[in-house]
Amino acid sequence: MRSSASSPPNSNHQKPPPLSPYLLSRLRDYEHRHKRCDPLSEPFQRDSRELDRKNADSASDCRYIVFTPFAGMGNRMLALSSAFLYALLTDRVLLVDFDPSMRGLFCEPFHNSTWLLPQEFTFMDRVNNLLKNQNQNQNQKLADVTSLLQLDLSTEYNDYDKLFYRDETQELVKNVPWLVLKSNQYFLPYLFLLPCFRTELDQLFPDKEIVFHHLARYLFNPSNQAWGRITRFYDAYLARAEQRIGLQIRVLDPENYPPSFILPHILRCIQDESRILPRLQRNEATTSRIGTSKAVFIASLFTEFYSELKDMYWTRPIADGEETASVAVYRASHERNQESYSNSHNMNALVDIYLLSMCDFLVTTQVSTFGYVAFGLAGVSPWFLKDPRDYERNPSEPACHRAVSPEPCFQFHPTDYDPIAALHRGAAGPAPVIMYCEDAIWGFKLANMMSF
Repeated sequence: MRSSASSPPNSNHQKPPPLSPYLLSRLRDYEHRHKRCDPLSEPFQRDSRELDRKNADSASDCRYIVFTPFAGMGNRMLALSSAFLYALLTDRVLLVDFDPSMRGLFCEPFHNSTWLLPQEFTFMDRVNNLLKNQNQNQNQKLADVTSLLQLDLSTEYNDYDKLFYRDETQELVKNVPWLVLKSNQYFLPYLFLLPCFRTELDQLFPDKEIVFHHLARYLFNPSNQAWGRITRFYDAYLARAEQRIGLQIRVLDPENYPPSFILPHILRCIQDESRILPRLQRNEATTSRIGTSKAVFIASLFTEFYSELKDMYWTRPIADGEETASVAVYRASHERNQESYSNSHNMNALVDIYLLSMCDFLVTTQVSTFGYVAFGLAGVSPWFLKDPRDYERNPSEPACHRAVSPEPCFQFHPTDYDPIAALHRGAAGPAPVIMYCEDAIWGFKLANMMSF
């Protein structure tokens, strides 16, 4: 198994700052705790048997988070990184309940131990969600009522689930030995707004704009099968290029906004605004110029983008006044529909994500969690393609805009409270480390400085 998911040695990436010494120390502590309490250990076996008891007295000092990922590959990886940071902050052991579609995608991240919940673990149907009752009875301790508590932090969570984002709730749940966490979103940024975690997080992550990058590089190591596919493709098609451009295109409404409508705006973005690729002459020709070699890697369920761009740069010459370049266009997968519970589809998605992350420049569809993971792994600030409806409403507006950092967006935070607006009003709260997302103004993301 590979020890880390690193970019190829000839990548043009500027390396992000290294992990802080304090984060390295806390990760080593976590690894020791995980090995001591993982499903192969005696403490885990004893604690599993103790779930038959009605109270929460644990047979050991191990406490657990059982995480259930769902939705697309991007959602799963973002939510899993959030769950891991929460486990790190609360001195818990993270166990994942992978469905068959996730089997064989990743190496075990922790040496000589496992993070996979045993299939014979039979207590998932006895989970309690007592936050509603707890809110009504403040004098009753959760740890006196249940050993197994569910926390739903998915996009469909209700007002009682949102109680998780309160300091007092963290105090209530800290002694419950088993937390069953369900999520499909990057809820990690909100942890920075909880006073109970803020001091620790500031020490772990002095640079707030590469939190996901560091966690994802540590946590997600593609399996030998996945890494073999990634490196073979990279070596065959991308390695020799002087510049690598990743283009991730999500088409959400193909009936009203098909690829033929979106492609001209993509060209405006990559040729006129970001200037990542050179413009072409209008007439067709077979002549070419020798210049910078550029490899374009396209990840999309729709093959039209690949076909059109490939033909365009194969048959037409570079426009006068443009930097000379040779442009080759590639794709690795040929899916048409998203099948989030297909193992082969998820393997293809993982390969595409990592190939995108090995590119020097990235253009991604806004609000796409698939794109979030790719540029987060890369540590590269992407160009966001706008929503096709914006192209229709304002055709003269720029087709894309640059993100300020590679941090993903927390799109579905508790809507009854806007933390940035509260800080803007001067309300008491934590130091400002967040900003509105460039691609989803209803969400927020981590930042080194406040931006309204």
